[in-house]
Amino acid sequence: MARGGGGPTITQVAEAAGVSRATVSRVLNGRTSVDPVIGARVKDAADRLQYRPNLLARNLSTGKTFTIALVIPDLGNPMFQSILRGLSRSAEAAGYGVLIAEAGTPEKEAGIARDARRQCDAVVLVSPRMDDLALEEVLPQIEPAVVLNRRPRSAAAASVGIDYASGMRQLVQHLTRLGHRDLVYVAGPSRSAAHRERLTALNALLDADPTLTLRVLPGGAGMDAGYRSAEAVLDTGATAALAFNDLVAFGLQSRLTEFGVNVPGDISVTGFDGIELSRFAVPRLTTVGQEELDAGSVAWRLLRSRIDGGAASPDAEGAPGGLLLEPLLVVGDSTDRVPPSRVPAAVRSRSSSAASPSDLEHAPIGWVREGTDWTLLRGGELLTAALTGASMPLVHSPRPHLHPVRTLAGRAMTVTNPLDHRHHFGLSLAAPDVNGTTYWGGRTYVEGRGSTLLANHGRQVTSGADVAATGRDLRSTVRWNAHDGAPLLLEDRRLGAFVLPGHPGWGLAWRSRLEADSVPVTLTSPANKGRFGAGYGGLFWRLPTADETRVIVEGGQGESAAHGSTSPFLVVQRRHGTDWTSLLMVQDEQAQGRIDPWFVRVTDYVGVATSLAWDAPREIPLGDSLPVVVRAAVFDHAVEAGEVPAIIAEMPEPGSFDDAEG
Repeated sequence: MARGGGGPTITQVAEAAGVSRATVSRVLNGRTSVDPVIGARVKDAADRLQYRPNLLARNLSTGKTFTIALVIPDLGNPMFQSILRGLSRSAEAAGYGVLIAEAGTPEKEAGIARDARRQCDAVVLVSPRMDDLALEEVLPQIEPAVVLNRRPRSAAAASVGIDYASGMRQLVQHLTRLGHRDLVYVAGPSRSAAHRERLTALNALLDADPTLTLRVLPGGAGMDAGYRSAEAVLDTGATAALAFNDLVAFGLQSRLTEFGVNVPGDISVTGFDGIELSRFAVPRLTTVGQEELDAGSVAWRLLRSRIDGGAASPDAEGAPGGLLLEPLLVVGDSTDRVPPSRVPAAVRSRSSSAASPSDLEHAPIGWVREGTDWTLLRGGELLTAALTGASMPLVHSPRPHLHPVRTLAGRAMTVTNPLDHRHHFGLSLAAPDVNGTTYWGGRTYVEGRGSTLLANHGRQVTSGADVAATGRDLRSTVRWNAHDGAPLLLEDRRLGAFVLPGHPGWGLAWRSRLEADSVPVTLTSPANKGRFGAGYGGLFWRLPTADETRVIVEGGQGESAAHGSTSPFLVVQRRHGTDWTSLLMVQDEQAQGRIDPWFVRVTDYVGVATSLAWDAPREIPLGDSLPVVVRAAVFDHAVEAGEVPAIIAEMPEPGSFDDAEG
């Protein structure tokens, strides 16, 4: 019989490839018994002739449909979509198509699976929510089949599971390293096997660590569940929330943002699944990734062996037909150290400012490496962390910064990524315009246009960090790369830590030298381009809000007196209920060669900085350098102007750290 439509026939493909019709049939039906060289020749001939087999005839002759069914609980869940991509890609390469069926309720799953099997050669069941007995009953009826994201009780069943216990362990260990002990879990659907396994893993971790507490809240599998749970999450008082999956975490973060709650400044949030969208959440979500495991492709390999009549391979634990994939922790920006105000009182009291001057003088203080970052500890208590900023979004001008900075009593003195200015990150050396590149982040002031978002964000890259023999002086090299990747500045940065026993507090001597080692450099500020009073750009300290904030400089008080002044010192007092904290910043005219004007904001937000280009651009000729030398200290009381001379006298000279190295 002539082929309908007049297209190329299998005979023509056989003649073009120089093989028999039977060989063409075996190759195009995915048989592996044909020599690979001959198979490639047949496929090339079929492609050149644009030959497409008659699927109906093929199905009748082979007794196969060359399709498999994918039964999933929710078409809208991106995790299931990633499974579909992997499964479809692998199945298509073997000549199979994929049909998709959504089982909206657990009660429909078994019936849908049976119907799908009648129309297809095999079935993949993803995250089935039916009970164990129903699953055990239906699996033999739909063979060949593979269960994904759940381990059936039957040892003979083929399954691809995710090691949820390992994933939860990685998340909790990450949170505990950040100091979190009070956790809340926003649960998944009660019928979900994944939810039950994750909750079981959490309870096991609690049993192993009595210092942890866990509250469990009803949730679901979608963003709306996380959105609805936000108030209940806050009511628990937990410092970190673990969401059932990434979608629940998205909804929770969205609602917390609407409440004005800062993630992770006020509470840390984690997800699970590592879907692609988690990289684009704001802040970027800390999660456990399984998308890169390509579970869909793994399921196809297992299913194909069942279709071909082979037995499933045992996994590493010897369970027939079962494969267990281990997910990996993906650290984003939605988790951070416990806010100092949330640290239990018993812990705070050990580092309170009530310690005697002798205790402060002799308590060990020093920098300790944590991966690529460094933490400053006094007697084991965290004072600050020096972060590389490598994971910051490019629009924020990634740069090394200090956060958190805490007083001896544990009060927070920095904030990062706040809602009002997302590009503010703790304490950093930030400049709004260096040869057209911004190291401030966010928008750039353009004369005649105002603040404009440009593609001109630079990156400061840290290298070669180490600590002096004393342990108190952190030294690093910071390369300032332009938005096009070209080098602009080479910074030698040194952060020397000290304690102030006479005025209970601690501080840092910040010494930077900015060298124009590649090209001449010009630093400008918006004030140089017509924006009155906006001379920001230098060593910028962003503080959290407080019940009351006061600013003191030599000869005056208040924002108007401090902003633009060339006072040798600046004090920021902050009241929290009946308690006070203070930040003292001192510019050393002798070491720096100048006193830069102060940039001060108290009304809209609390932030202070030295200004490198207050009312005119600052030039750094090729081969020259610009020093930035500032000493800063934090206290658990309101520092008054009369105290400042004595505090400055107690501070070590910036050069003393260099002397100590020798």
